[in-house]
Amino acid sequence: MTNNLAISSKLSSKDKKIILTGLFLVAAAGWAYMFYMAWAMQNMHLVDMWMPPQSGTRSWTGYDFFMLFFMWLTMMVAMMTPTVVPMVTMFATVNKNKKQKQQPYAPTWLFLFGYLLAWGVFSIVVSLIQWPLHEKGLLDPMMDSRSYLLSGSLLIVAGIYQFTPLKDVCLNQCRTPLGFIMTAWKEGNIGALKMGFHHGIFCVGCCWALMLILFAVGVMNMLWVILITIFVLLEKVLPFSPTASRMITGMGLIIWGSYWLTLYS
Repeated sequence: MTNNLAISSKLSSKDKKIILTGLFLVAAAGWAYMFYMAWAMQNMHLVDMWMPPQSGTRSWTGYDFFMLFFMWLTMMVAMMTPTVVPMVTMFATVNKNKKQKQQPYAPTWLFLFGYLLAWGVFSIVVSLIQWPLHEKGLLDPMMDSRSYLLSGSLLIVAGIYQFTPLKDVCLNQCRTPLGFIMTAWKEGNIGALKMGFHHGIFCVGCCWALMLILFAVGVMNMLWVILITIFVLLEKVLPFSPTASRMITGMGLIIWGSYWLTLYS
């Protein structure tokens, strides 16, 4: 298998432009919708904006859950598409070599779709978490936390996770595109989809706790959405070991969360 995936040539400038443009458009569409949602929530007198039902107002419907899921899915597409550029580029490079050798190959977009599908599963799970938080009144209609206990606890969980072996394993898979491709390669269109999903699961395993920070600082707090995106990207692409940054951010989140717990008590 490894010999069949030997890379003898790189992507051409044209191929790179096509791939990067496609990824940019996917991410840009997500960011555009997110900024629109954030603007609409602040200007509800100008637009008819969906808001999550609160405790004592009306019951949740399938439409409400779909809108919540769609918001998270769009957010994950916006945040995570830029971070998967190295992996998608590596997949495309291997595919080009296979095509030149007249071997079976698959469209690169299938790998990306599989990757985003994993984040779609995460979006369902996190929506199922957020739903009762609104029903219990722990989140307000603007999706900001009303509870120091909730916020502090989530920050501490996110901080502790930065030190866990699972975080380390998942992050290593995200930081080594060639290594992942060489060990997880599957042939054909279904294989490309499975590979993308497989890598997406590692990425979810790496970043899920960081996403929970949004429940503490505001799900639609665009400043924090941008900051978390940048941090995830740097964790994946910086050439030096991320151990120090993980320790610093982990301790910072634990201290921050502990402070909020003191406010609750």
